[in-house]
Amino acid sequence: MAKLLDKINSPEDLKKLSINELPLLANEIRESIIGVVSKTGGHLAASLGAVEIGIAVHYVFDSPRDKIVWDVGHQSYCHKILTGRKDVFPSLRQFGGISGFPKREESVHDAFGTGHASTSVSAALGLACARDLAGESYYVVAVVGDGGLTGGLAYEGLNQAGDLKTNLIVIINDNGMSISPNVGAMARYFTRVISTRAYRRIEARIWEALGRIPAIGSKARYFGRRFKEGVRSIVVPNIIFEELGFKYYGPLEGHNLHELIPILRQLREVKGPIVLHMITKKGKGYKFAEDDATLYHGVTPFDKTTGESEETSKETYTDVFGRTACELGGIDKRLVAVTAAMTDNAGFREFAELYPDRFFDVGIAEEHAVTFSAGLAANGMRPIVAIYSTFLQRAYDQIIHDVSLQKLKIVFAIDRAGIVGQDGPTHHGPFDMVYLRVIPGMRILAPKDENELRDMLFTAVKIQDGPVAIRFPRSSISGAGTRREMKELELGKAVIEKNGDDLYILAIGSMVHPSILAAEILEKKGISAGVLNARFLKPLDEEMISGLAQRTKVILTVEEGALNGGFGSAVLECLEKRGLSHVAVKRLGIPDTFIEHGPRALLLQKLGLTAEGIAQTALKWTGAKFETEKTIQSRARS
Repeated sequence: MAKLLDKINSPEDLKKLSINELPLLANEIRESIIGVVSKTGGHLAASLGAVEIGIAVHYVFDSPRDKIVWDVGHQSYCHKILTGRKDVFPSLRQFGGISGFPKREESVHDAFGTGHASTSVSAALGLACARDLAGESYYVVAVVGDGGLTGGLAYEGLNQAGDLKTNLIVIINDNGMSISPNVGAMARYFTRVISTRAYRRIEARIWEALGRIPAIGSKARYFGRRFKEGVRSIVVPNIIFEELGFKYYGPLEGHNLHELIPILRQLREVKGPIVLHMITKKGKGYKFAEDDATLYHGVTPFDKTTGESEETSKETYTDVFGRTACELGGIDKRLVAVTAAMTDNAGFREFAELYPDRFFDVGIAEEHAVTFSAGLAANGMRPIVAIYSTFLQRAYDQIIHDVSLQKLKIVFAIDRAGIVGQDGPTHHGPFDMVYLRVIPGMRILAPKDENELRDMLFTAVKIQDGPVAIRFPRSSISGAGTRREMKELELGKAVIEKNGDDLYILAIGSMVHPSILAAEILEKKGISAGVLNARFLKPLDEEMISGLAQRTKVILTVEEGALNGGFGSAVLECLEKRGLSHVAVKRLGIPDTFIEHGPRALLLQKLGLTAEGIAQTALKWTGAKFETEKTIQSRARS
């Protein structure tokens, strides 16, 4: 039997359906999302919860003329399906396929690229002001989740929007926060009443009449407004939005298309900034996701019948970090854990259960997380702050001004450093070594395996002054097996993993093991390659590095990070400082471009950051050099 979704190739096709057909379409879209994400992985629960919002917005507004901005973007799968990407949706997050987030290069319907939270209001306001300056009159809509409202950037945007009074619609997709304590029939009824043209006309007339009352006009208006606010505060939450200058409507049941569409149509006629508050259920339409929206927020491929992941669960660096943090928390009562809405993903679930009074999840507010931790440290506590590399970028000023400048003792656990995989360029973490190593007093460590991660965390909490950053990848552990005891490392001391005569591969973190394997490949090709495990980017082991450089005069640096200003650059600076600029140096890492989405292993292969890739780079670079030297030596002997 033909499906309604088969007829939809653009928002214009959607508008040809009757409102009564839309709930069936919503079910079909959910089936499509579940079917695709079960094979590709992705953000399931959030997108399932926002299906009706996506349908309603595209049914009422005219994209791409009207601009729709999706906060974060992990709730935008329905939007992608409705805007001409239905047939390529099975390529979601696959290499060469469509992105898991809105992307301007991908579609004219993606008005603004997203991937990080809390940006939608600011971006939408910018689009609206550009519209006004151009003398145009289309609608601008921002769809933001309740989680996005835990970030301060959202309120900075709301604050300016309320001041500018330009036409802007902000839809809040509320799927679980206490933002909506008064959901019910009375609130829904009140919203329907005050959004109608008749109500707005009567309100305007009463306001005008109150102002004309002799002598007490301004007071009458004041008391009239206060009375209205008092009544609304009984039945409608979040009067804060009206205090910011928005007209607030809601909360509404966000899955009721027969209610949403008429309200949205009426709100198109309302002037100025508007907040429409919708209550939705994360994971709606898929029982497993409804029952555990956190587990099904971001998923790997799974069996859609049983809900079970098809991938074998392997211990990750995040798991080892979380377990080690718990051990250290039992040793030092001053140790506190801080994260920004990533309790599970950052590995702090067990810590939160064991030491609830010493665990803080601050919401999607990385800047606050860092400065809050600085306050803790200034008063004698020992914070471990776990934030993904890509999200720590948002707190750069706080790291410099609030932490490093004051030499405060904070340990930054930087998860997802380097290539992360299918989430793509908004979530890759290649920049942390670059942006952190220029900060005075910052120490930067990167483990080659799970045991070094434990030792580095143990060492970091013992350092008595200044911040320490430990970066580790999004991957399974090396398989070396974790030993129970931890040992303190000598600060800034590298380790030679393998000796060599022809060249040295200087590697850091996740690239140490591939470099060792690459050296074995080179050995079979007649090239004696040594391997140095740098361990510390800062302080760098300059003595050892300069010694190796003088021995072979051929150095290859390897890092899972940006080449511009990263580990290889630090090595070059070291050699220049020590008068060894004549040493031949080749740097291998992530080039000066944003890396697309795809499986982590595949992306590393394409970047040459595998054992085979490192060996191939070394052979291509050194082969001609060694061949020339052999020819010269042969001629000299003859």
